Amino acid sequence: MTSSTPTDCGPDTVRDLFGLPVNALTMAQVLARVHRAIDRKAPLHIGVISASKVANMRRNAELREAVLQSDLILADGMSVVWAARMLRHPLPERIAGIDLMTEILRTGSERGDRVYCFGATNEVLDKVKAHIANAYPGIVIAGSHNGYFNADEEPAIAADVAASNADVLFVAMSSPMKEQFLARYASQIRIPVTHGVGGSFDVVAGKVKRAPKLWQKLGCEWLYRVIQEPRRMWKRYLVTNTVFIMMFIGELFGGSRRRRSHHPAPSSKPT
Repeated sequence: MTSSTPTDCGPDTVRDLFGLPVNALTMAQVLARVHRAIDRKAPLHIGVISASKVANMRRNAELREAVLQSDLILADGMSVVWAARMLRHPLPERIAGIDLMTEILRTGSERGDRVYCFGATNEVLDKVKAHIANAYPGIVIAGSHNGYFNADEEPAIAADVAASNADVLFVAMSSPMKEQFLARYASQIRIPVTHGVGGSFDVVAGKVKRAPKLWQKLGCEWLYRVIQEPRRMWKRYLVTNTVFIMMFIGELFGGSRRRRSHHPAPSSKPT
């Protein structure tokens, strides 16, 4: 393989956000780690968090534990980036799961990397593989499997992934299914880079439209999704956004109290 590894800008700083160790990295730094993991055949499990996932992790201990097994936890949502800034734990940028997937494919095409695509329907999967072959001709599609299966089929799927000798595994399933699968089988599949990409395959296949850039910058991708699928999405985001806001308020005022307790007012002394 020829290397096109971006410069890794030194050790990352981990931010404590909502009790989660979120990595403060740029896209270039993450890609450097991805390429290094592939070249060294070292495991790198990437997790991403959004406002809705942070809220769901509070209520789902199994999801929380699965995410915490990630080697990198990145801010997928603008709400998380804004919250980090207001909590005085700033992150350099948002790294959306779909953008990271695209960059891994783009740079991997130059390197001849092998990818395994796992998730979505067979129809969507076929469109994704055709898109990768057309847009990233240097990528080798090492294998694929749809995301609809019974629990007793999981070991065979994990064995197929392991046999593919892929460099990167993209898991396009919803939370907590993708996190739990990766947590259960990461050691068995022995793929250097594993990345849960959620609904990214549906976007690539044209089944779901991604929000325009302005909506993304304004942190309104969730609203764009609700507009596309109101019956399925409105209640989910109403609940998770409300929980996230309450968690942020708790962190904001709890943090203020902690800072005051660490820096007590000086006692007055007689002159």
